[in-house]
Amino acid sequence: MAKLSQEDLLAQFEEMTLIELSEFVKAFEEKFDVTAAAAAPVVVAGGAAGGDAAAVEEKDEFDVILTGAGDKKIQVIKVVRELTSLGLKEAKDLVDGTPKPVLEKVAKDAADKAKEALEGAGASVEVK
Repeated sequence: MAKLSQEDLLAQFEEMTLIELSEFVKAFEEKFDVTAAAAAPVVVAGGAAGGDAAAVEEKDEFDVILTGAGDKKIQVIKVVRELTSLGLKEAKDLVDGTPKPVLEKVAKDAADKAKEALEGAGASVEVK
């Protein structure tokens, strides 16, 4: 089998949907017994005035979960397609199978924008 260059691999990943890429990462992690999680920053809690100050880690990755399509299902499917670049059938299946995650591990601002767009189309959405 010919060895693929990084550019070839990246070109292949560009063509994948987010769901396909997520499934690939899971399979890669299982096959090679690794974790693709980003390195967590080291937090050193210094002894403040009380000494028992706990460092609170701020959440920086959010999941946008579609909990219901509402009355305007077609509009919701269109918004899901815009957000995920899924095909029509995949987006319809996602909307029909609620509750399902639309976006996973995205930044707070991206999650808020996706929630706003989906709610604007008439869907009920939850951000975790």
